[in-house]
Amino acid sequence: MADASGVNPQGVERLGYLGLGLMGTPMTRRLLKAGYQVTVWNRSEGKVAPLVEAGARRATAPLDVLAGSDIVFMCVTDATAVEELIFGSEGISAAPGAGKLVVDFSSIHPDAARDLAARLKDANGAGLIDAPVSGGTKGAEEGTLAIMAGGEAADIERVRPYVLAIARRFTHMGPTGAGQTTKLCNQVIVGCAMAVLAEATRLAVNAGIDASRLPEALAGGFADSIPLQLFVPRMVHGIHSPPLGHIATMLKDLDTVADVAQATSTPVPMASLAGQLFRLAKTARGADADALEIYKLSAEER
Repeated sequence: MADASGVNPQGVERLGYLGLGLMGTPMTRRLLKAGYQVTVWNRSEGKVAPLVEAGARRATAPLDVLAGSDIVFMCVTDATAVEELIFGSEGISAAPGAGKLVVDFSSIHPDAARDLAARLKDANGAGLIDAPVSGGTKGAEEGTLAIMAGGEAADIERVRPYVLAIARRFTHMGPTGAGQTTKLCNQVIVGCAMAVLAEATRLAVNAGIDASRLPEALAGGFADSIPLQLFVPRMVHGIHSPPLGHIATMLKDLDTVADVAQATSTPVPMASLAGQLFRLAKTARGADADALEIYKLSAEER
C-alpha cells in the first residue's frame, strides 16, 4: 500500500491500465515485460484475457483499478470515454484517490483535460496528467513513443520512470492541458503530412515511376522524414492492418485543432484542408479505416 506520499515502501509503485485498444495493449505488455505489477480493465473481456495470461491482474471495474494501484494509465478514444472511466457509475472517482495519479494518454480537447483534472481532484483527491502520445501502434509496440505532458512538475517526475518503459521521449510542456495542446500541434503536422504524402505518392504512380522507391530516393534530403519512410510504403502496397491510426481519430483531432484555432485567432489553412480531406476519407473508406487510406481518395475508379 502506498504511504502518505503515494509512494510504495519498496520504491516501486503499483500500476493500472484502463483501455486495452490498439495502443493500450502493447503499452501494457511493455510495462509487464519491465517487471511492473499492472492491474487492467477493459470494456470487452476479450482484450483482458491475453494480458492476464502475460501476468496482469484483472479488475472488475475502473474504480477497482485505482483502488489497487498507485498510478493509473488510460488510453481511450475521446473525451466522452475518458469521462465515463472517471465519473461513470463505477468510475475511478468513486475510489479513494489521495496521493494517487492518473495519466491520460488519450487525445482530447485541452479544455476537457483541464475540466476533468479539476473535477477528479475535487472528487477524490487524485491528480491527473494529460499525456497524449505520438508514434502510433508501431511506437507502442517498440517503446519509441513520444509523449507530451501537462501537469505538476513533481507529478511528471514521479511517473517518468514508468512512462519511459513505454516511450522514448516524455516531455513536460506546462500546466494541465499543455500536453493536449502540444498533441494538436503534432496532429497538424502529421495530418498534413499524410495528405501531402498521399498526393506525392499518387503523382509518382500516375506519372509512371516506382512510388515505392520514393523513400530511398529522398532519404537524407529536405523531404526526408519518419512519415515519408513509414507512410509511403504502406500507401503503395496497401498495408493497412494493423492500422497506424483510425480515420475517425485523425479527424477528431483536426476538428479540435480548428476549434482551438478559432478560440485563439490562429489561421490554420493547411490543417483545415487536411481535416476536410479526412472527412471525405471517412465517408469513402469508413471511420475505422486506417488513416493512410486517405491515399485511396485519389485512386482512379475501375
